[in-house]
Amino acid sequence: MRPKQHIHTKHIARRTAERGKPSSGGKIYMYGKHALVEALRHTPKVIRKVFLAPDLKDAELRVLLTKHSIPIAELAAGKGKEMVGKDTVHQGVIAVIDSTPLLLSFDDFLATLPASGSAKIALAILAEVQDPHNVGAIIRSAAAFGLSAVLIPEHNQAPITGAVIKSSAGMAFRMPLVSIGNVNHTLQVLKEKGFWIYGLTMQGKTTLGTEAFDAPAVFVVGNEGKGVREKTLTACDVTLSIPMHERTESLNAAASAAVVFYEWSRKHPEALAKKSI
Repeated sequence: MRPKQHIHTKHIARRTAERGKPSSGGKIYMYGKHALVEALRHTPKVIRKVFLAPDLKDAELRVLLTKHSIPIAELAAGKGKEMVGKDTVHQGVIAVIDSTPLLLSFDDFLATLPASGSAKIALAILAEVQDPHNVGAIIRSAAAFGLSAVLIPEHNQAPITGAVIKSSAGMAFRMPLVSIGNVNHTLQVLKEKGFWIYGLTMQGKTTLGTEAFDAPAVFVVGNEGKGVREKTLTACDVTLSIPMHERTESLNAAASAAVVFYEWSRKHPEALAKKSI
């Protein structure tokens, strides 16, 4: 049987070269002023050291670094590419961070959920999303449209890297990120907690716009090329498709997730009025 194609893309995914690839212990290289300011404002404990170009003039950044006693080293002209990749624009700012504190355990996350399911809670589960830019963009959209967390598997999935953080526009430091093991087991646990599971697929039986989203929701975003695995789709309560013009077969993973998250938030405007994450 031909596998169902994911709603997100008609193209076979290429594994994007990782920038800021994690090493042992969760250490990664993060780059760019905006991402570093977000980290300093919201999770300064993850920052181990910062390399700055000597001519960098950013008073707010330097004040925040001093406030949190972050070690600073000079980033010499022409240097830094060996840390973040030769094609990366680092703006004269590279930070060494420990990504481990960014990820909650699934058990700890479950403990934060209300005892009775609330329809205004929605989660995203990444199911083998390989492109770090898609991962970052999905995190950004989840934050923008009021989702409560993004759940990220430990295996067969792009991890949190500098590229993910950059693509999230720093929302990786504000959006709860949860580390999970097996996707299907996670879905079963969430079902028992009252969540309704939605799989995003081109062959979805329910068209986005017709669903009421009147229960706690989980949106499963699959691999860029293969989509959501068949076994995972069978674990979903609803398979969702996005109506679109016939000239376009599909959207990519991040764009599709954003459309679905927006439609959910439209049914739950209170999610956009919550206190900042």
